[in-house]
Order: sequence, then C-alpha cells, then structure tokens
Amino acid sequence: MNFEEVKRQEQENLMPTYGRFPVALVYGKGAVAVDTEGKEYIDFTSGIGVNSLGYCDDGWVSAVAKQAGAIQHMSNLYYSPVQTSLAAELCRLTGFGRVFFCNSGAEANECAIKLARKYSADKYGKQRTEIVTLVNSFHGRTVTTLAATGQDVFHEHFWPFTEGFSYARANDFESLLSCVTENTCAVLIELIQGEGGVMPLEKEFVRKTAALCKEKDILLMIDEVQTGVGRTGSLYCYEQYGIEPDVITSAKGLGGGLPIGACLCASRLGEVLGAGMHGTTFGGNPVSCAGGLEVLQRVAKDSFLRSVEEKGRYLREKLSKMAGVQELRGLGMMIGIVLAKDNAKEVAGRCVKNGLLVLTAKTVLRLLPPLNITYEEIDQGLEILEKSILEG
Repeated sequence: MNFEEVKRQEQENLMPTYGRFPVALVYGKGAVAVDTEGKEYIDFTSGIGVNSLGYCDDGWVSAVAKQAGAIQHMSNLYYSPVQTSLAAELCRLTGFGRVFFCNSGAEANECAIKLARKYSADKYGKQRTEIVTLVNSFHGRTVTTLAATGQDVFHEHFWPFTEGFSYARANDFESLLSCVTENTCAVLIELIQGEGGVMPLEKEFVRKTAALCKEKDILLMIDEVQTGVGRTGSLYCYEQYGIEPDVITSAKGLGGGLPIGACLCASRLGEVLGAGMHGTTFGGNPVSCAGGLEVLQRVAKDSFLRSVEEKGRYLREKLSKMAGVQELRGLGMMIGIVLAKDNAKEVAGRCVKNGLLVLTAKTVLRLLPPLNITYEEIDQGLEILEKSILEG
C-alpha cells in the first residue's frame, strides 16, 4: 500500500486517538526507518524509548524468533524457563528481591500501587492507602494511573477517577511534607519527568524524600518506565541519585520492541501479593521475555552504559552550539531541547519532512535515540535537526 491508502484505512477503521505525522513506516534497521514510499529517516525516537537496540537488531531478532519457534505463549499457571531467567537476571543486576511481569508501564505502576496499599493495610490498617505523586508527573493511561498522574489536562472526561492520590510540587520538600499524612503508604515519582517536559528532579529533594519514606515506613516507588534500561547512562536512573527505592517500575526499553512491563520490589516486600491477588494473561510472555533477556545481556555491560553516557554528552555538546537552542535538559540519551522560538511542534513536523523522527513533550523537543546509534547516524540526524530549526 502507498501512504494515502494506509491513511484512508486508518481513518476508516481506527479510533482517532493519535495525532500522527504523515508517514507510514514499513521497514527499519538500526537507527534508520523506511516509509511506504522508500524514503529513509534517521530515528531519534526509538518508538518513544522502546527500541533500545534500534530496529531489527540481529541478536534481538534471533532471540525472539528462536523463542517464537519454540513456544510463543503459555498460561502463568505453568512455569516458563525464559520468564524465570529474565526475573533472575533483573534481580541479579539490580539487587531487588522479586519481580512481577506485565505488559506495559501503566500496568507495572498499577502493580506498584496495589503492592503499596496491601503492604500498609496488612501492617497498619485499611485506612493507610494514600499515595503522594508529583505535579507534572505521568504514570500511565489507565483510570488509576491517570489519577496518579499530576497533570490537570489528564484529569478530564473519564470520571470518577480512583481516589487516594495527592500531588506535591517537584523539588519542593515542604510541599511534599504537607501531602504526607498518617495514612500515606507510598511516594511514587519519576526522577526525570519525561512526558512533563524532560524535567530532572534535584538530587537533594530526592534524597530528603527517600529519608522521609524510610523514617515513616512509607514505600519509595520510582517510575523508571522511560528512564530505565540504560536510557540515562546507568541501568536504572535511581543509581545516579544515591538512593535505594523499595519498588521500581520498568517497561519500554526492557523488551527491545515487544510489550513488557516489570514491577521490582525489595526482598521484604516479595510476598505481599499472594496467589490470586494480582495477575495478567500475557505478563511474562516467553517471546517478550526472550527479547528482554537479549536487551539486558547487551545493555547492562559497563562498556555499553559508558557508551550511552558518552553519546549523550556528544549530543548535548553539539546541540548546545546549535542556533535556536535555548536550553538542554535530561541525562544520558534522554534529552529535552527548549527552543528559542518555542515552536517544538512545528520543528518536529519539519524534521519529518527532512528525514528525521523526533518527539515533543509539552513545549520541548524530546530525543530518545536507540542506545546503540552510531556517531555517523547522530551527526546525520543533528544536521537535519539544525536545518529544520533554521527553516522557521
């Protein structure tokens, strides 16, 4: 099909829930995608941080195809060696005690919320159910994770939302203190607010929050859906903040291109949720887990993580000298660009026309390139980006 045929089919058959760019992608390799018309694009998005190893990485494809040819799915009523192997590898690499697998970041956050409420209810009573999140946060699109999201724009249309959430101002410890009550069971935060505009939290604020949680036996839960699996230059971003969370959630880049989510908890929380208290049909799917194992075995190496940090530094150095760039935010290869003309959406559209795929987050351009992108591809993409900025 050509682009117009794809577009017509989409308009006739899909709910119009996405604002799409006028491109239909059919093929990709590494950091390069190709559309229905044969046009190539440098991809600085990796599917919103999902394609950790780029498009159709040979090792990832081999691992996934081999598993698909062996057994593609089974019920969680039975043991899966590839699922248990991925869980063991995650626990070994992070020091967490147990993992629950699901299908997305929102589902991983749902698990974290249920875990926190069950832990506190068991220990302190059913009234201890409140969770503090941050203004400008984003935790998913289910009714409960929308309620956890601290942005008014998401608190529309779908009432009633799940109760029990309050919102502190980021980097304002007094604001956080005012939200914590005797019925608070957890604090759930992103260390870099991705959808909120690539806004990193201050380390002092995070460390004070961690100390408060430890003092009051409140679970500190870190949403690493976008920042995890090497994206910021460490396997998980919390490592750069000098804290030990009770729970982290992971998704996106973990599967390398297939749906997977994970909720990791400290050993002392490992048996809070028992048989029948939580579950999912597709969670821990063998093919997704095979992809996840390949990603971890590659990304978790010190040399690979150093390369992510180095490429991120290279990107920021080049971007800082680019006309029209006012400010840069983020860590590693999670970069937000504030433009002098405040026209990120227009620039993103011009980038597509010129052969570069980028993201936006609120008023900033957002870059989440494949972690193994080459320097040549980075330079090609930056050349297109600069051209697209200057065209305005």
